[in-house]
Amino acid sequence: MSHQNRTFIVSRADAIGDVVLTLPVAGVLRELYPQSRIIFLGSNYTQEIIRACKHVDAFLNWDELKEMEEAEQARALAATGADTIIHVLPMPAIAWLAKKAGIKLRIGTTNRAYHWYTCNKLVRLSRKKSHYHEAQLNLRLLTVLGAKPLYELAEIPCYYGLTKLSPLPADVAGLLDEGRFNLILHPKSRGNGREWGIDNFIRLVKMLPPEGFKIFVTGMPAERAALEPLLKACPTVTDLVGKLSLPQFLAFIARADGLLASGTGPLHVAAAVGIHALGLFPPLRPIHPERWAPLGPKAMVFSLEGPCKGCPGVHDCACMRDISPIKLKEYLLSISNRQ
Repeated sequence: MSHQNRTFIVSRADAIGDVVLTLPVAGVLRELYPQSRIIFLGSNYTQEIIRACKHVDAFLNWDELKEMEEAEQARALAATGADTIIHVLPMPAIAWLAKKAGIKLRIGTTNRAYHWYTCNKLVRLSRKKSHYHEAQLNLRLLTVLGAKPLYELAEIPCYYGLTKLSPLPADVAGLLDEGRFNLILHPKSRGNGREWGIDNFIRLVKMLPPEGFKIFVTGMPAERAALEPLLKACPTVTDLVGKLSLPQFLAFIARADGLLASGTGPLHVAAAVGIHALGLFPPLRPIHPERWAPLGPKAMVFSLEGPCKGCPGVHDCACMRDISPIKLKEYLLSISNRQ
């Protein structure tokens, strides 16, 4: 297969943060094979993120594909002309489908039994016990295509390519204040991560000088009830909960100065577009910062030192609650003074 005529499918049909940390796979493929066509197989929920990546030529919607009859699925996948698929997120249905579609090179990991039957290039890779970052592990799948075995954390951000953002409507752009540090607070995690707690966000807002910070609160419409205590206790914040479409939210993040959240998709978006991405993490494998920290030129992680306290879950995690708002305030004051 010539370098000029390669067509790759990068397969990862899950959440926003996972997808953002997979975009460097497309970036490295573009570097290795500049004339190639890169297709990203993802979910309907993440397609706006994927379409915003300059390295991706086409989006393939798994939510639509999986509703087709099996033979139609195979024909649709074969019609892409892909010669290679990289199973970044192992999914049995997609692995079997890629084989049925006749994709010549099918790359997976050794620790999925079905990959031994569906893939013809296997990479030894265990995520759960690894000491490497998720983005580094994703890139390791490209070693069979000529990529180096390990990309340093500092070099990965240049491969995001998250630059094809929609323009912000004038009324939304007008909310930003050039004279202050525009800080987005994204307190909830859709149940995907351990949370800092609304009380801590309230304490932080009340510590920050309003003349120096303009603060926005964001979240999904279904999270509004959980965020009401913050909105009521801090009337100076700007309520954007459920008010922005995903393309608008992406563009708004890129225009802000900083974003504070736990290990959620918006945190990784903030890191990818180069603003101050402040992440809150528990010291607990496999959700610890060494695996899931935001990667960007202005990314920063806050986590308690020492082992996890054995907290039961998202809504009651002392390891998260005990991260001091004072530390966040001091850090935000230091970076706002350098704006």
